[in-house]
Amino acid sequence: MTHQHDHSLHQPLKGRNLLISILLNVGITLAQVIGGIASGSLALLSDALHNFTDVISLVISYVANRLARTKASTNKTFGYKRAEIIAAFVNAVSLIVIAVILIIEAVKRLLKPEPIGSDLVIWLALLGIVANGISVLILKKDAGKNINMRSAYLHLLTDMMASVAVLIGGILMKFFGIYWIDSLLTFLIGIYLIYVGYDLLKNSTRMLMLFTPRHIDIKALVRSVHQLEDVNKLHHIHVWCLNDDELHLEAHLDFKKDVTLSRFNEVLLEIETILKEEYGINHVNIQPEYNKEDPKDFIVQD
Repeated sequence: MTHQHDHSLHQPLKGRNLLISILLNVGITLAQVIGGIASGSLALLSDALHNFTDVISLVISYVANRLARTKASTNKTFGYKRAEIIAAFVNAVSLIVIAVILIIEAVKRLLKPEPIGSDLVIWLALLGIVANGISVLILKKDAGKNINMRSAYLHLLTDMMASVAVLIGGILMKFFGIYWIDSLLTFLIGIYLIYVGYDLLKNSTRMLMLFTPRHIDIKALVRSVHQLEDVNKLHHIHVWCLNDDELHLEAHLDFKKDVTLSRFNEVLLEIETILKEEYGINHVNIQPEYNKEDPKDFIVQD
């Protein structure tokens, strides 16, 4: 069995930006809790609660980011590379749980509206927009490369949008006395959190369950490999994401004739090139076979 992998796609992600975002969100949370209690604004308290979950999620993301850099060992052969996927899963679940809590509280307040100190709501909403906006900007680049950073980014982006909603509500309450808007905005924030949380939960679950990545067409991949000389059948295939950087394939490769080891190496190099260039697979593990009596299906139930 021959194993090859390419680390050229591995780009270390710095945790400094996460640390800055954590400190900013701690400050926002404390200010909004005090302001929400003082003003009686449910939307402001819900935003503070969301900010608190941001702090937790950012801490989880930060720890996972640090763990992911830990070197592999004999008893941890992959190291902690999947820690960031677990962090993304936990963050997705927390988004959905918080959203349900906000929706329940919003419905209760809609049925029984209360007067709210709009001036404090407006100023604290502005603070949330600025602080979360800074965090969103500094995490945006890494969010496109890594599911863990993307989960942290989504927490902050939705919180910035929530602060915008709270600001609009504060203005409507101050100038038009529409106090029920506070609860309505909270309800809408909760619905949006469920929407983004579900997508993140679905993607992180797929990675944790080692499902074939959506962009990989196993049958098309097999057809590409079967075009190579001396190759009979690629079978017993597994394709999965270890993390955002590492896409693995392991399979059995049946040859048409009893090739030499050096010829196998040549074929393997061709396969590695196809898999990397056409499918982005950078870790390849192939078991060569000739006339071996075993199942030849693409996917074999182990």
